[in-house]
Amino acid sequence: MEVINDFISSIIPYAEKIMFLLLIGGGIFLAFYSRFLPYRYFGHAIAITNGKHDDPNAKGEVSHLQALSSAVAATVGLGNISGVAIAIYMGGPGVVFWIWMTALIGMCIKFYSCSLAIMYRGTDSEGNLQGGPMFYITLGMGKKWKPLATFFCIAGLFGFLGVFTANQFTQTFMNVVNPNETLYELGDFNWKLIIGILLAVITSFVIFGGLKKIAKVATTIVPFMVLVYFVAVAVVMFMNASDIWPSLKLIFTEAFNFKTAVAGGLMGLIILGVRRAMFSNEAGLGSAPMYHGQSKTDEPIKEGLVAMLGPFIDTIIVCTLTAIVIILSGAYLEAESNGIVMTLIAFKKSLFGYGDILLMVIVAAFALSTLFTYSYYGVKSLSFLTNAKIGRYYNWYFVATIVFAAVASVDLVINLIDLAYSLMVIPNMIAVLYLAPKVNEASKKYFSKKKNETA
Repeated sequence: MEVINDFISSIIPYAEKIMFLLLIGGGIFLAFYSRFLPYRYFGHAIAITNGKHDDPNAKGEVSHLQALSSAVAATVGLGNISGVAIAIYMGGPGVVFWIWMTALIGMCIKFYSCSLAIMYRGTDSEGNLQGGPMFYITLGMGKKWKPLATFFCIAGLFGFLGVFTANQFTQTFMNVVNPNETLYELGDFNWKLIIGILLAVITSFVIFGGLKKIAKVATTIVPFMVLVYFVAVAVVMFMNASDIWPSLKLIFTEAFNFKTAVAGGLMGLIILGVRRAMFSNEAGLGSAPMYHGQSKTDEPIKEGLVAMLGPFIDTIIVCTLTAIVIILSGAYLEAESNGIVMTLIAFKKSLFGYGDILLMVIVAAFALSTLFTYSYYGVKSLSFLTNAKIGRYYNWYFVATIVFAAVASVDLVINLIDLAYSLMVIPNMIAVLYLAPKVNEASKKYFSKKKNETA
């Protein structure tokens, strides 16, 4: 595993430079090119999500809310709990500021990419309606660009694995329950392997049921788990109300303190924030358009606006809450604590010594919802490369890698995901930037129509 880890980590810097240019440079361009339209219609996006503007006769499989819940289920999870901790561990509190900046840019990227997901929907080999980067590349840019879609899907076969989720949940269980000591009377077992097998079995029951089952489970789990997490964080913040402002101030002051930043100075700190924000909300990655492409709507701009809410919920709100708890508790000062361990320490310190147990329950829900949704992305990638029948076999591969991830090192898992994500961003952002004029044209028509309806 060490050899594989070294090889992957040697490639990452080259892929990340291109990813950084496309994601941040492209995102800033889109924000200005849209004249900040997605941000100006934030309230309208919430109304669409609530079903106020639904068309019962529109094509698609799931509602706006189900599509958003499923997409958020894949992002509001361990990336918000352990991903933020990893970022703070590597770059200090200031990295949170750059996570925010990337999320704001990500809202605009998701508006464009998920509008395209509806605008250029195709069908798989079984005639089912499909959306996503591979379809807006081939249908929007033309068949000569198919190698770009193929490249995206190949990277997706690795990027859409649930390895990070399985790895961090296993770490959580081992740290909180510590079965080697608490359950020693049962015998000397490889508990990480056992946890991996159990996760794989539970995941199998849902992912083999298809999209509708995944969407149903996601819309049940996501709102509840986010509520519990919010309540836990609210209690911590209430008990430490006087320290909230100093914690936020620390984020802003450290954001430009390159002396305490990671290797590479301020630019290294920014790249770290971009990397972790992308892992948290997946803006520019191309995963969310796969779910939003299944929405019951014939209006691309509606779905783009709904999708825009994802990075706001996931990163601006949830990641910030996690960061504040970590800073308030002082857990970030314990240098040996990385990933989920740091967040566990923060919650244990802040919630009467039992916060780590509560967090383990929340993490279990987060982990399962993320695993359920990620498998669907991989199935779509393999289906595009082959056909829908063969695509379903991805689930078997997905389940097997859950077991592998449970026993793998954190460094190997993080490097694998970072590389795959960087490679996926490249073809997706090229397509989004190329097709951006089509979205602007559709936006003009949509809002002109809305204006006439209210006149």
